[in-house]
Amino acid sequence: MFSPTIIIEAMINGLLTGAIYALVALGLTLVYGVLHIINFAHGATLAAAMFAVWGLNAAFGIDTYWTIPIVTPAFFVLGYVVQRFVIGPAAHGDDGSILLITLGISILIENALLAGFGSDTRSIPSDFSFAIVEAGPFLLSSARLVGAAGSLVVAILFWLLMSRTDTGKAIRAVAREKLGANLVGINVGHIYAITFGLGCAALAVAASLLMPTFYVNPRIGGAFVNIAFTVVVLGGMGSIPGAMAGGLIIGMVESLSGLLLGESLGQIGIFIIFILVLLLRPTGLFGAKA
Repeated sequence: MFSPTIIIEAMINGLLTGAIYALVALGLTLVYGVLHIINFAHGATLAAAMFAVWGLNAAFGIDTYWTIPIVTPAFFVLGYVVQRFVIGPAAHGDDGSILLITLGISILIENALLAGFGSDTRSIPSDFSFAIVEAGPFLLSSARLVGAAGSLVVAILFWLLMSRTDTGKAIRAVAREKLGANLVGINVGHIYAITFGLGCAALAVAASLLMPTFYVNPRIGGAFVNIAFTVVVLGGMGSIPGAMAGGLIIGMVESLSGLLLGESLGQIGIFIIFILVLLLRPTGLFGAKA
């Protein structure tokens, strides 16, 4: 039987990891909330962002956290361009076509990463990755503390953007009623592209926060996107507060499952939560009925 100190420490570390899971899920739920489609390229885009962070560190020695002001605007522009000039025109307004296009983009990105970097696993060695903060009787990962703080800052910035800016009001208007927003002069195509770009930008920040403690290979995005889908379903499709709350819950469940069942079985708890939510509350914690 584990002592209360070990269990509480596992819960705290799970919450810190869950904050980054929430950031990964934030982009997914934002795109769904506005475009009403699931972006199947989400995981591959995260893998590309992690390789971008790794590449900047390997080529120029840039610290992972200092890559944030470089990769974030770059991936925002990339997401904007892909949505505005590839996904939008190719889909012709058909949501089914958008799903297939994002799936194709995912396959394209993954194979491009395999061709460019091979299937080897890469990481960024750093003393900070193993640094520990003593908080009373608890030992907490410094890198995870920074990651959780960064995720909180991004969530606050998203909230300010959505609630205090004209762009945020336009995004909310398009999400609620596309036709009405178009009638009052909002450029719906532009807002779609901005939303998609913001989702990619959130992934870029998440990649910079993840790399001190995680490895990267061309297929790493699949593992994170599975967790992100669970987070989004738990919190409620399209709900930004739900994504943040769901990420924290899933992180804690994963940590406790790993402690009680072993590291190799740690994600069983996540998928049990996923199934229970689908059975008992399909709209999630913060989701609204259609």
